[in-house]
Amino acid sequence: MKIGLFSFVDTTDNLTAMARDAAEQGFDSLWIPQTFGLDTLTAIALAGSQVPDITFATAVVADLSAPPADAGPAGAHGERRARRSARPRDRSVAQAGGRRVVDISFDKPIRHLREYLEILMPLVHEKSVRYQGETLTTRADIQVEGPAPKVMMSALGPQLLKVTGRLCDGTILWMTGPTTISEHSAPVMKEAAEAAGRPEPEVVAGFPVCVTDGSDEQNRETRERAAKSFAMYGTLPSYRAMLDREGYEGPGDIAIIGGVGEVEDRIGQLADAGVTTFAASEFGSRDQRPATRELLVSML
Repeated sequence: MKIGLFSFVDTTDNLTAMARDAAEQGFDSLWIPQTFGLDTLTAIALAGSQVPDITFATAVVADLSAPPADAGPAGAHGERRARRSARPRDRSVAQAGGRRVVDISFDKPIRHLREYLEILMPLVHEKSVRYQGETLTTRADIQVEGPAPKVMMSALGPQLLKVTGRLCDGTILWMTGPTTISEHSAPVMKEAAEAAGRPEPEVVAGFPVCVTDGSDEQNRETRERAAKSFAMYGTLPSYRAMLDREGYEGPGDIAIIGGVGEVEDRIGQLADAGVTTFAASEFGSRDQRPATRELLVSML
């Protein structure tokens, strides 16, 4: 199982500095969300030109705010600008944009995502697409050198997991526990990929993680911090469904918290659940963060 970092950033300079540190320490990848500020695809293209030795990835870009004819060239250009070694460095990640992220029609999101991908995949792989669907119509050509970026989907529910398995390279998960990954996410996606004659999809799983001194008191305080910091995800229907499936009361329960040995064991168990890349979202106090990073580096 590979280990990467998952983090919010506010400027390209900060992203570049974060990526440089992560690459020097040996992390495999850096996953950056597209929210309401920095344009992530542009930022990782710029940072990638300065830091070639790490995979840059968006996690995620909402499909309803980034048309496939724009996302395809952006992802491909990011790959070309970031590529200074033999393997692809940039991954273009699409997602079914939630109602709280985009302020346009959210009718039949699975159909929209399927059509989106039926445009995006040939566009990034063949540099050309002619497509007419029920919700999307695109005629586009792009001129970008180099290999196609991987396309990952933020797939949580069964229908989107099936679409991901048929059309994409894998999924990026958040607020999804190990039992849910092993019994739901990975097998549903794998079965769909096999039926479509595609390779087994990757499973990237993001988790909040914090190394404490191991005491009950600090573990409790840190879990309370996690519950407050990530409270929003307990109110969003898709993430709430994943927490309920795992039997968690809230986002604080899914955070990987504890002493060095406990955190190391829980991260290691994710590989057995089917995770191919663990994306660590470091949090905690100023004193705790160095210990968390030290453990992650030791596990690379």
